[in-house]
Amino acid sequence: MIGASIFASNIGSEHVVGLAGTGAESGMPMAHYELHAWIVLLLGWLFLPFYFRSKAFTMPEFLEKRFDSRSRWFLSVFSLVGHVITKVSVTIYAGGIVVSELLGIPFWYGAIGIVVFTGAYTVIGGMKAVIYTETLQTVILIAGSLIITYLGLQEVGGWQELRLTAGSEHFNMWRPISDPDFPWTGMLIGGTIVGVWYWCTDQYIVQRTLAANNIKIGRRGAIFGAYLKLLPIFIFLIPGIIAFALAKQGVLTYERSDEVFPVLVKTLLPVGLKGLVAGGLMAALMSSLASVFNSCSTIFTIDIYKKLRPFTEEVKLLRIGKIATSIVVVLGIIWIPIMEKIGGGVLYQYLQSVQSYIAPPITAVFLLGIIWKRVNSKAAIVTLFSGLVVAALRILAEIYQEELSGALLSFATINFAHMAIFMFIFSVTICVGVSLATNPPDYSLIKGLTFGTLSEEDKQLNKESITMIDIVLSLALVAVVVFILSYFTG
Repeated sequence: MIGASIFASNIGSEHVVGLAGTGAESGMPMAHYELHAWIVLLLGWLFLPFYFRSKAFTMPEFLEKRFDSRSRWFLSVFSLVGHVITKVSVTIYAGGIVVSELLGIPFWYGAIGIVVFTGAYTVIGGMKAVIYTETLQTVILIAGSLIITYLGLQEVGGWQELRLTAGSEHFNMWRPISDPDFPWTGMLIGGTIVGVWYWCTDQYIVQRTLAANNIKIGRRGAIFGAYLKLLPIFIFLIPGIIAFALAKQGVLTYERSDEVFPVLVKTLLPVGLKGLVAGGLMAALMSSLASVFNSCSTIFTIDIYKKLRPFTEEVKLLRIGKIATSIVVVLGIIWIPIMEKIGGGVLYQYLQSVQSYIAPPITAVFLLGIIWKRVNSKAAIVTLFSGLVVAALRILAEIYQEELSGALLSFATINFAHMAIFMFIFSVTICVGVSLATNPPDYSLIKGLTFGTLSEEDKQLNKESITMIDIVLSLALVAVVVFILSYFTG
């Protein structure tokens, strides 16, 4: 249940629309991000025991226990802003593309329509409606995508014909360091920094494992989720390459790469199945949006509003949550035109670009906070704020890059994945520097929350939660990841 929930939470519109689009546009390089299956293992083996010991319900709450309330406030507000620019706007944009392509209506009609419809059933049906659609859409979408992959390969003429038609560059994950879009250093190292933030510190994903009865079950959920995480390469990215090959063969046409998946549905699937997969696609988009609505509402009411007004009645909190969500949706819609100026106008590249700027400081604070007991609250908050400033400057520079020159233009055009590496080094340097320049934390207050403060009992409990089958399954998954990395070399 936990593994399936992790996968369902991760698979949203950005995969259905964006990953197929980037497969058609650029081929395999973005598969590096889908091979973050091994980072899901990191959640189960490294991070989860500390989260369980803290008894925290949310990631901002864990930061408060490890550092102080300032870090909690920062992450709460930052998560809300992050939801607007990486989840709400992306899902509405993808929804607009799918609806307009399937129904033949203008983009904005589709985008606004999907928001109104999802908002209505989320408000009327509540969390139960979200869970039912999420469960059903995952099954339909995976089955439909597998059928599209199979029929697409038949249409192209098989795997070898696909490789010949698409060309070796489309099957190469390892582009040179000088490649302006997908240098292998950025994809491998920068992608890992983003992956640790997303899979190991984002409330959206981590809360699924926190629902487990104990560390062993939570870890096994992460391991199962890691295996499911390998699927998107084969059910979303490869179909994108198939669409690119079919377009070269004259079987189908598309105006922009983000239209690829709905075009494949329309072109390859027989009547009946076409409607079922289109329904699953719509449900996927709406369940992503519903999950985001729910997540935004929770973050604002519990981590922000209730902190300011702790004695607010439940009924009022529900109303405040709905108002906050409506505002977030409006901001997400306003952000869409700006979004198209980042990441070359390709949805998945936009998403990874923005995540590359917001992930490094959070990854540095969580990772150092767990590994090194000397990191204190001053270091955490200074690192988070300085990272935010650099991220904001980079996003602004990228939006207005046509008006820049010299060093500012260089700053605006550094590859997004390389930017993640530079920002991470910057964040780690600040975190270590400030920690060493100020007083150490009170170690008695952070017992069990970092390696240096683990008691013998903590170590023993952790040891008892590990079984041989978990180790074997984890090593097998790493071997699969290494095989895929070594196969797609052009």
